[in-house]
Amino acid sequence: MSQTVGDYVLQRLREHGVEHVFGYAGDGINGLLSAWERAENQPTFVQARHEEMAAFEAVGYAKFTGRTGVCTATSGPGAIHLLNGLYDAKLDHVPVVAIVGQTARTAMGGSYQQEVDLPALFKDVANEYCETVMVSEQLPNVLDRAMRVASSRRTVTAVIIPADVQELEYAAPSHAFKMVPSSLDMSWSAPVPPEAELQRAADVLNSGEKVAMLIGQGARGAAAEVTQVADVLGAGVAKALLGKDVLSDELPWVTGSIGLLGTRPSYELMRDCDRLLVVGSNFPYSQFLPDFGKARAVQVDIDPTMVGLRYPFEVNLVGDAAQTLRRLLPLLEPRSHHGWREKVENDVARWWEVMQRRAYTAADPINPELVFHELSPRLPDDAIIAADSGSAANWYARHIRIRGRMQGSLSGTLATMGPGVPYVIGAKTGHPDRPCFALVGDGAMQMNGINELITIAKYWRDWADPRLVVAVLHNNDLNQVTWELRAMGGSPQFLPSQQLPDFPYAAYARSLGLHGVLAEKPEDVVPAWEEALAADRPCVVEFVTDPAVPPIPPHATWDQIEKAAESIVRGDSDRIGMIVEGFRSKVQEMLPGTKDHPDQVTGDRPGTSRQP
Repeated sequence: MSQTVGDYVLQRLREHGVEHVFGYAGDGINGLLSAWERAENQPTFVQARHEEMAAFEAVGYAKFTGRTGVCTATSGPGAIHLLNGLYDAKLDHVPVVAIVGQTARTAMGGSYQQEVDLPALFKDVANEYCETVMVSEQLPNVLDRAMRVASSRRTVTAVIIPADVQELEYAAPSHAFKMVPSSLDMSWSAPVPPEAELQRAADVLNSGEKVAMLIGQGARGAAAEVTQVADVLGAGVAKALLGKDVLSDELPWVTGSIGLLGTRPSYELMRDCDRLLVVGSNFPYSQFLPDFGKARAVQVDIDPTMVGLRYPFEVNLVGDAAQTLRRLLPLLEPRSHHGWREKVENDVARWWEVMQRRAYTAADPINPELVFHELSPRLPDDAIIAADSGSAANWYARHIRIRGRMQGSLSGTLATMGPGVPYVIGAKTGHPDRPCFALVGDGAMQMNGINELITIAKYWRDWADPRLVVAVLHNNDLNQVTWELRAMGGSPQFLPSQQLPDFPYAAYARSLGLHGVLAEKPEDVVPAWEEALAADRPCVVEFVTDPAVPPIPPHATWDQIEKAAESIVRGDSDRIGMIVEGFRSKVQEMLPGTKDHPDQVTGDRPGTSRQP
């Protein structure tokens, strides 16, 4: 039998080292599906329950393996469903290639069933590279470029293949006019700034006494260099959420997350510093950085289009984080005294003490902070953790202490609901020997996590390590939006939009043949985690939590951080007042720009529809 275009697509993917493709079937990709059968399912087709979930799984796979994720969908509705996951990849700078079907060429322009203008549909999300294959000779060039652009620019690309083209006999491009041959080989170089620019940056940093560093996912792979620079400068280091796993939280000068979901030490680090070094981060909320003009600043980023966006940086170094810091180090002058570093370390130690006290504050029934606080020390050193958007992201940001080989991520820039469970499916596909944890709210779980438990049930027996734990915060409330209504809009909870129907998450998991644990009171939390970690199969742990525990912003004073939760969650009259009157009147003094607290920065409060 002759080789079809579909056969060749799979062959070329294998030659690129692609081992898994996440997708859902439809007749718009029948030619590819037939080729998969002939290829004995190589690369492995991973069947999601929905195309959006397939895209999220490709994103999770790419985030946690460092490789390019590939997803596939049929024409029309299948292609449309991919979009949210693809935008998640684009905004978080994750390499994903989408291979989608299209109606036959003979039907194009005839308002045929499932005919959608796919180049227009993908024009934004795959703006770096989106091509339609009309003849077989366009391959392998189109597919090679899609893979190369996605991986080199860390973005989304799309290859559209009409259904009839998939069935054509494959003919390679010839040595002729208007033919475009291609090659597989890809090698990468690590750009570094010129020596003169490095010296300019060093001069700025050497002239300060209170150096703060902010690192993001672009510093991944540069942990040793970041540590060396921080030690030489006596700096404290804050982490953007997408860079949470870059440095261990066991280091005493790592202040943790920054932003509205961040920590008090990170807030104070930025407030009080006189020099700022940002490495591999595009953290968007400038009001959490030092006041403009207060700190002289240097940025390091590999992407020249992303430097200088958030702060008046004096020096912008375009280069690979590890290589750039390695060349910068000999130019830096070691600090003779570390009073600044000592203050940072004392603040960090105090923060963890406060977080422990907050976790053990009584609630009705379970304090969600306790759930995350008790998980953190029990996480294996090689755990992979995905947090969903919502209040779960607050507690992940503040209570999970990264150490060892741990990896963690979430939908950082799009802040979409629903990727938590498919992220860990993608992670488990790439790392079947590592334990994975999805930390999600009941809103995200009802949105699509419940269905993806079916995917977990389908594949878990293929994993070398069966541990995949989905923790659900069951409070029957779209909790993050509820607190945004209170804190930002001054509105009480609007039950028709916020109240969720009840659902037995653990029991449903058991109905699928998975393990299920229900924790309904505080004393159940530790046994529930231990049972989940000891399970011989994936486990859903359902924690019935109190929706009235507030995600206090980092601008709150130390005393407020400790006490604000206590009066709310103990069931006294102030709890009712909090719900009726709204959160805003109670914590207005904790937010930026408050006149009563002149030590705090000014600026508008950031917020999104689902996650600040």
